[in-house]
Amino acid sequence: MSIPKESESIINLLVEEEKIKLKDFLKEKVEISSRLFKKLIKQNNIYINDSLLGDIYYVTSGDVVTIVLEDEKAVYEPQKMDLDVIYEDLDILVINKKPRILVHPTKNHPNNTLTNGIQYYFQSKSINKKVRLVNRLDRDTSGILVVAKNSYGHQQMAKQFTEGIEKKYIAVVKGILRKDHGIIDLPIGKEKDGVKNIVIDTGKESITEYKVIEKLKNSTIVELKIITGRTHQIRVHLSHINHPIIGDILYGGDSELIDRQALHSYYLKFKTPRKHEEIKLVAELPKDMKELINNLK
Repeated sequence: MSIPKESESIINLLVEEEKIKLKDFLKEKVEISSRLFKKLIKQNNIYINDSLLGDIYYVTSGDVVTIVLEDEKAVYEPQKMDLDVIYEDLDILVINKKPRILVHPTKNHPNNTLTNGIQYYFQSKSINKKVRLVNRLDRDTSGILVVAKNSYGHQQMAKQFTEGIEKKYIAVVKGILRKDHGIIDLPIGKEKDGVKNIVIDTGKESITEYKVIEKLKNSTIVELKIITGRTHQIRVHLSHINHPIIGDILYGGDSELIDRQALHSYYLKFKTPRKHEEIKLVAELPKDMKELINNLK
């Protein structure tokens, strides 16, 4: 018996239970969705002890279940780019995104996006998979971006984000916040005939928790946790309480000291897709935000 080596395309799982249905084992052990399970069965991509599944739908203690994730063609044009990789395993890649770069290609900006750079990174590492973004950041927001290297990694991380993964941002806002800690619980919806999101009674539930890190002369450094994930949520909430993010032209924080909103996704705590190990990541503040803070002291 020769079990294949694990990779972005190969996942090996050791069975410890006495006897269990394969589907139940995969659901309990690695939380594989019914959809992915059916797809793998249809593709003949599940093996037990290096033998094709066949009619065996039960596994016992000591068995090794191997999942094969098929190669995929690149969807986007690979373009060489300097990526700040802060964590990587066989299933995910975590990047400290620089400001002023689009994450995903658009009709008007099909190239030179972070996705193009990630596709090149995949190609250079012989990772024959599509780029799957788990979360997204605005063009001018910097910080932690999670990318899946296969469909399993995407499923696992997307589930954690949906259930409320612990992520924190740092922002520099105008004015001095009176309270050192608080929760902004105000619904957010689309502005009528506009491009902005606003606090509005008919909007969706939106909750942002904040904590003051440091009070400067006429501004405040704030740590933020978003309990819900609405578009521009942090920017809208801070603007609504009259403390817009410095540099955020759209929401009233325009400044000559920085040419984008001073917002950085700096912290993420999650469990790795394959081994379920807890990981805590911190992405260093970019140069422009450090300079802004020094100028505001």
